[in-house]
Amino acid sequence: MSRTANGRGGHGRTGGAGGRARRGTGAPGGGPDRATPADAGTAAELGEFGVIDRLTGDRFQPEQTLLGPGDDAAVVAAPDGRVVATVDTLVQGVHFRLDWSAPEQVGRKAVAANLADVAAMGAVPTALLLSLACPGDTSADVLDGLAAGVWDAAADAGVGVVGGDTVSADTLVVSITALGDLEGRAPVTRSGARPGDVVAVCGQLGWSAAGMAVLRRGFRSPVAMVAAHRTPRPPWRAGPVAARAGATSMIDTSDGLLADLGHVAAASRVHVDLSSRLVPVADKLRDVASALGGDALGWALTGGEDHALVATFPREQDVPADWVVCGEVRAGTGSVTVDADRWGGSGDPGYLHWR
Repeated sequence: MSRTANGRGGHGRTGGAGGRARRGTGAPGGGPDRATPADAGTAAELGEFGVIDRLTGDRFQPEQTLLGPGDDAAVVAAPDGRVVATVDTLVQGVHFRLDWSAPEQVGRKAVAANLADVAAMGAVPTALLLSLACPGDTSADVLDGLAAGVWDAAADAGVGVVGGDTVSADTLVVSITALGDLEGRAPVTRSGARPGDVVAVCGQLGWSAAGMAVLRRGFRSPVAMVAAHRTPRPPWRAGPVAARAGATSMIDTSDGLLADLGHVAAASRVHVDLSSRLVPVADKLRDVASALGGDALGWALTGGEDHALVATFPREQDVPADWVVCGEVRAGTGSVTVDADRWGGSGDPGYLHWR
């Protein structure tokens, strides 16, 4: 992990190849850190190296981590000779609220977004890097919770957190970079869909949107829907499975099924038509929609942050187990329809920043 402050460069050393962090002995402006991690209550009291220690100390690294936190950069094995790389950033007030989600849930959510992107390329994750920006009055409990969530999610995926960066900021920002391995396969891109392919999805659709609707009403249940918004669990293991089965294109539903299939249609220069009858809408989703006056199908089609996977396959018999066929690819010019007509539901087809 490196550090910069007001133009001052340098690198905060965080430990050796085994991943055990050590505390820094000086702050960027000179002099000792103001408190040890055991004594401190905020990021400012911890000091830069105390924060790094809090995030990376005494953590297990898997065998693909050849050199973990503690040097200018990490070294991660890349057996395939190629590295899949992706980054996602979560900003407090935009992607999460600490009155809705615990810090541990925010950490898990940050990792989930990146695991889904790696999976959508047909790759398996190999390592994560964590960058954290936060105000000086951020409590040590928040830092501990974020670290626990990130490391627990990394452990679930069999990867380590091998480095990153820490910096002061006016609001809490969590950024994860994920690396992946293609295991000798070609990457599954957005541009490979062909007329005649079938469209299939794997994972939950609309649950995160339903959970956010519940939270906005001031409720905390149904727990399953709220949990889906706080800590989405993408089916990242299904990405390599789809690649082995011959998926021609793939993407994750970070912005919503229609919006993300729109990226596939545009990149592949095809038309995608979904069947509303086949789009998987869970009974629990319908129950929540009925209770709140929402639209279950609308949530499934346009709700983001589920990080389900959607892919195209040459034939229906090529679709792996746990995937649900819900549409087809036709000749066209980058459009997406539902039941052969443009989406007629209320609202936008997916989330976009800056609008």
